[in-house]
Order: sequence, then C-alpha cells, then structure tokens
Amino acid sequence: MKIISAAILAAFLPLAACTQAVAEAAPDKSATTPYSPVYSPVIPASVELCGEKVNLDSEDMYERFDREITSMVYGHSNTLAVLKRANRYFPVMAPILKEEGVPLDMLYIACIESWLHPTAKSGPGAAGYWQLMPATAREQGLVVTDSVDQRYDLELSTRVACRLLKTAYKRYGNWESAAASYNGGMGRVSRELAAQEAESAYDLYLNEETSRYMFRLLAMKAIMDNPQDYGFFIRPDQFYYPAEYDVVEVKVPVSSWQEWAKAHGITYRQLREHNPWIRGKSLPAGISGGKGKRAVADTNTYKVLVPKPESLKRSGRTPKLFNPNWSK
Repeated sequence: MKIISAAILAAFLPLAACTQAVAEAAPDKSATTPYSPVYSPVIPASVELCGEKVNLDSEDMYERFDREITSMVYGHSNTLAVLKRANRYFPVMAPILKEEGVPLDMLYIACIESWLHPTAKSGPGAAGYWQLMPATAREQGLVVTDSVDQRYDLELSTRVACRLLKTAYKRYGNWESAAASYNGGMGRVSRELAAQEAESAYDLYLNEETSRYMFRLLAMKAIMDNPQDYGFFIRPDQFYYPAEYDVVEVKVPVSSWQEWAKAHGITYRQLREHNPWIRGKSLPAGISGGKGKRAVADTNTYKVLVPKPESLKRSGRTPKLFNPNWSK
C-alpha cells in the first residue's frame, strides 16, 4: 500500500502533526512492496501514573514501555473492546475507587487483568474483572462456590481490589509497587525490594510477567487517556452503554433462576449476563463463604440486578461518554 492515511498515522503521532508526517513518512513512490507501512508508536519523554511523573529517558524504561504500547496499539481487537467496555463499567467502578481512596489510574489494572470481560478466567483459576484467585477472594470475604462466585460481581470485586491495593500501598508508599504486588504477590515484591535494595518496583529485576506488568499499566493508561493519538477512532454511539437497573434482594434458596427471571420480565440469558456472579440454574441454601469481619455481603441475601426495559435496547438512548477524550 502506497497511500498513507491520516487515520493510520494518528496511531502514532499527535493529530496536529499528521499532515507534516504524511509527507515526511510516505514511502518512495518508485519502491515496490506487497506490505502496508507499519509505524512504531512515538514514545514520550515521560508519562504519569497516580499523579507521579514516570521518566522514560533511560534505555530500560523506554524499551519496556515501547514493548507494551506497541503490543496494545497493534492488538486492535482487545484494545477496542476494553475502550468500549470501560464506558459501561467505569461509571460503577470509579466512584468505588474514589470512596475507598484509591487513585482512578488503578482502574487500568482491571483493564490489563481481564480486558473488562465480565466472565474472564485464567488458566490458574483467577476470575472476574479483577482476576481474583479463589483463596484470595475467600480471604477477603467473597463467596466462591459452584452456585455463587462474587469475583464476577463488579461492585464487590472492585471493593476487594481496592482493599488489596490500599494494603500494598500502605506497605510500599508508592502505587507502582502496589500494582506489581497485585500481580506478583506482596511477599515476593517485599522480598525483592529488600534484597535488591530498591524503593520502587520499576527498579526491580523480576520475572518477566511482573516486570512487564507496570509498563502494561502505563501503556493502557496512555491509550485510554487519548485513544486518537494511537489510532483508535470510536464514535460515541459505538461505545457500550451503561445499564440502569432495578435492584431486587433475593434470599436463598431460589429453586429456578429461569422461572425467577421470567417472573421479573427478563430472560434467563439476560439475568446471567447482567449478574455474572450467578453460576448455576438455582441458588441453594447452605452456601458458605463471605463470613467474618472481612465479609462484604450477607451470604443469605443477594442483590440481583434486573435491567430496565430501556437498557436492553440501544435505540432511543443518547450516547454518553465516561471520558470525553475517548471520542473527539
């Protein structure tokens, strides 16, 4: 391809520079190639996370950030999906982070953990928006059984993630180390900070997954702060809309969720899609978990979200963006 569109170049340069870049970067017209031009994203001198400047001048910091931003820019389907989903879920998640005293930049942990896919589950068994392991979830008061798994409850899992992050921040005094511990565990990060005589996870020599983790977080924030600078152009009406609900308290047991859904004017599929914590066709008595001082919910009573009829269709709804920068 010999014609370079401004939309492609906008993936890697601020919009104001596109016109000049098209002229400078256009391939030689006499050259022949079967390939489309591929451009490397421009790496800024610094980025910001949780109000702190992160200098990318060193070769190490530059290359680690470059690897992750390039991966996300060219991973179009996942990056587009997380942008669209964020418009649905951030309005629920962001107020919880504010209430819990956690910087909003920590929302991007959920983005890199699950791409905000409601039923995401990893091979080792981490699940939900925040990819909590079963043992961790239970320790933090969530119910994890074959019938109920509150790791898939957006509100409750977000509160647990906030609790974990705040505990880590209290120990380390910086959010990048708290983020690293979310992936690698506080025990490992604490041992390595001490052993390597470092103060920040940026400076640690760690396993590849955890070492990349903070830079995936930085790259996700960079893209989601200004998607157009990285070539993502989404109209407001293409984002996923937040839903409005009637909240119904349900006490165990429920013999048939299918019949329950029908009685409340929705299908079983709609019930499960809007309440992914429901893991079976019934809600038996005797569910264990979520008890003690860490309990975040009454295990005998569950809040079921019943979407209002107008939330089940896109027509007639006015697009509203959580972040106006997502579509300019």
